[in-house]
Amino acid sequence: MQQEVDASRIPELKHIVEQVLAEARRAGASQAEADVSLQRGFSTTVRLGEVDTVEYQRDRGMGVTVYFGKAKGSASTGDFSTEALRATVAKACAIARYTAADEYAGLADPADLAREVPDLDLFHRWALEPDQAVELARACEAAGLAVDTRLTNSEGASVGNHQGVRVYGNSSGFLQGYASSSHSVSCVLLAQEGQDMQRDYWYSSARDPGLLEDAVSIGRHAAHNAIARLGARKLTTRRAPVLYSPDMARSLFRSFIGAIRGASQYRKASFLLDIAGKAVFPSFLQLEERPHILKGVASSPFDSEGVATRDRQLVVDGVAQGYVLDSYSARRLGLATTGNADGVHNLFVRSTAGEPSQEDLLRQMGTGLLVMELMGQGVNGVTGDYSRGASGFWVENGVVAYPVHEITVAGNLKDMFQRIVAVGGDIDRRGGLFTGSVLIDDLTIAGE
Repeated sequence: MQQEVDASRIPELKHIVEQVLAEARRAGASQAEADVSLQRGFSTTVRLGEVDTVEYQRDRGMGVTVYFGKAKGSASTGDFSTEALRATVAKACAIARYTAADEYAGLADPADLAREVPDLDLFHRWALEPDQAVELARACEAAGLAVDTRLTNSEGASVGNHQGVRVYGNSSGFLQGYASSSHSVSCVLLAQEGQDMQRDYWYSSARDPGLLEDAVSIGRHAAHNAIARLGARKLTTRRAPVLYSPDMARSLFRSFIGAIRGASQYRKASFLLDIAGKAVFPSFLQLEERPHILKGVASSPFDSEGVATRDRQLVVDGVAQGYVLDSYSARRLGLATTGNADGVHNLFVRSTAGEPSQEDLLRQMGTGLLVMELMGQGVNGVTGDYSRGASGFWVENGVVAYPVHEITVAGNLKDMFQRIVAVGGDIDRRGGLFTGSVLIDDLTIAGE
């Protein structure tokens, strides 16, 4: 019988980390850190009622980084035998001995390490066997296809069930771990009317399977989204207000986070250089990081360097409060780590000017574009220039008039952030960035 991948494996993984750190110490390393993880799960996709794929995942890995003074070396392995662990440490040490010293290299400051590791309720087993997952995917897809006869094809419905456990330790005395899970259901459908064919999707993801949206509802939601796209038109080039749906608005704030990351700042590769203490957004906008949300998709008690995570205001009244830093970038900038070595943890976008519904925002916009999908990677993090393919709906007199596609939305993010006029209360709670719809008063829409 296969051993479970859950919190019961933490003592075993801690022992591996202790072995690795001891071996690094014997090899003469002045500092060392190791991360060990186990992952297990499966995913299945059903297309037109038939099983398309069933994929099993079972991964394990150990990564070690050693420091000889300010020279650094790293190596990894998937073999947990004593001989393999010793050989991996030896490889890391050999690399460090041939690496140039970097004055900013090293472990996180011991004072920043997590002293308490709260239980954030991140692990929830889903007692779902692959054959049950197939039936769930079938039900999801069938519910969607049954909505309308114009739903003629499918890219499939998928179900994923994953769990994992990780332990991190370093030579400063930190040694902690936790288990986590991730589950999902999704569906992608195609609608056709004459020669017009459109696709759309819907999904739900959560750490706790009990918080997943019902599979039948997911299929129906995907169906309605696809049907709504039929009859899409092109637009002529113009300038107009643009309302980003909540799941598309996320990308705006991800671009902001990318611009205030430590690496972007010390490399001088950000359109928001030295922005701390300056206004980036309108005065009503607030952005908060909350790493300790129970069951949160992006929750974490400590970052990948063992640094304690904590609640933090990133934007107050439109003003950037600082940067997103790991220990290395913090030293480069003469600052302190913010506990973000592995990214940000649960971002909440809020407005002190009220959080209207999407319908209210459409009325406020009057005539303009409602963006429902973005395509391409047209964001320049150095200049802030923004140009992305888009589709959605053209809105007239506050009401959706018709679907549109094959257009491009363009501007500069620095200007776009300042031109946000409202943030809605229709928050999309999937994922780790929580925002409602975002209305920007004027952007270029390139079309015919």
